[in-house]
Amino acid sequence: MERIVELEKMSFEDSSDEVTLRPTIWDDYIGQEKIKKNLQVFIKACKKREEVLDHILLFGPPGLGKTTLSHIIANQMDTNIKVTAAPTIEKGGDLAAILTNLEEGDILFIDEIHRLSPAIEEILYPAMEDFRLDIIIGSGPAAQTVQIDLPRFTLIGATTRAGMLSNPLRDRFGMHFRLNFYNDAELSKIVQRASIKLEKESNTESSFEIARRSRGTPRVALRLLKRVRDFAEVEDEDMIELHRCQYALDELGINDKGFDEMDLRLLELLLSNKGKPMGLNTIAAALSEDEGTLEEAIEPYLLANGYIQRTARGRIATVKSYELFRLSPPSETNEKSLFMENT
Repeated sequence: MERIVELEKMSFEDSSDEVTLRPTIWDDYIGQEKIKKNLQVFIKACKKREEVLDHILLFGPPGLGKTTLSHIIANQMDTNIKVTAAPTIEKGGDLAAILTNLEEGDILFIDEIHRLSPAIEEILYPAMEDFRLDIIIGSGPAAQTVQIDLPRFTLIGATTRAGMLSNPLRDRFGMHFRLNFYNDAELSKIVQRASIKLEKESNTESSFEIARRSRGTPRVALRLLKRVRDFAEVEDEDMIELHRCQYALDELGINDKGFDEMDLRLLELLLSNKGKPMGLNTIAAALSEDEGTLEEAIEPYLLANGYIQRTARGRIATVKSYELFRLSPPSETNEKSLFMENT
């Protein structure tokens, strides 16, 4: 079964649906209120001083709106945004080509910035600090450094793995913002607005049903909405009603807590280990899943909601998981030893 929360990033050549569903102004961007409030102040101050906005680091689980937020920032700054992803920047020449094509005040958005190689990072440092590109021509004793002045620009880096960023790179960002999971009320508003744009309106009950099964993630909510819309379309229904919504989500294998088959398999695997920690590589092998996908797409929601716990020796299922499957948790002795191990 295709996983609803896969690790793929939103394509930079988005489909027409995704483009129209993406908000472009603050009023349409629901959630992350503290981040929005702070950014509005910083943007207003920069425009008042006629300066370039400081570099911004956005981090958090996938699907929470880092790319969308970057586009809104560019829109509010009345400037252009150039979008790329770190894995596509393989050589110094790739980065040089991007930087030299920027114009004054432009925003450069680099997704998955934690995947930049150390060599590329070294080129990026002077560009971020001094708006200068240092190019080394030749090698050995005959090597020469050519300096090229760059227009002042704003770098927005997005990552799901902030801990993998090197300290020198992280320190060069003047603003750090962590995007958090959304609550059901926020997701419900997002679903309702999107359903109107998709010309298949979702009523209040069905919007909330989609929201509470969306793992606190707008991208998942919009993806589920599109699939529920398909079920309603086939039945020639003008509006997405609750009964159709519940039926569609059940058919997609999404339970009432937003867990899909992979989530349940992961929890069952940890529960079968009877309270003993299990390493990430062991879990990945048992589930035939990539370790990066487990860490970035599956675990964050389960960790944030207290279903699993990371310890020094691996992952364990919490009492909440045992209650979910109506099983008895480990003995008090085991629980105490696990607590001591985790602390």
